[in-house]
Amino acid sequence: MARLEGRVAIITGAGSGIGRAAAELFASEGASVAVAELSTELGEETVRLVRAAGGVAELFQTDVTDEASVDAMVANVIARFGKLDILYNNAGGSRGHDGPVTEVALDEFWRAIKLDLFGT
Repeated sequence: MARLEGRVAIITGAGSGIGRAAAELFASEGASVAVAELSTELGEETVRLVRAAGGVAELFQTDVTDEASVDAMVANVIARFGKLDILYNNAGGSRGHDGPVTEVALDEFWRAIKLDLFGT
């Protein structure tokens, strides 16, 4: 049963992990998937996997920490697919620079806050 047939979904951070799995699942359920990903290489791999399985996906290179990038991505998704039905805010994560809040560099702390909190 294609529960998402005819729906258009944006999935942020869809280049790997849970985001990629969600893109594959949503497409298998009939959704057209907008892969919103900072890494073009990772995003293109997700698109390739979705299409290889018979789904519809397109990459929209996006930095969720940049409001103009997100605005442009949403406008481009609507221009491409004609609408937007689902938004899956998945982008987030940490890097090797993370550490206890009392020890981590202030720049890294604010990068994580901007991505994990404001990116959503």
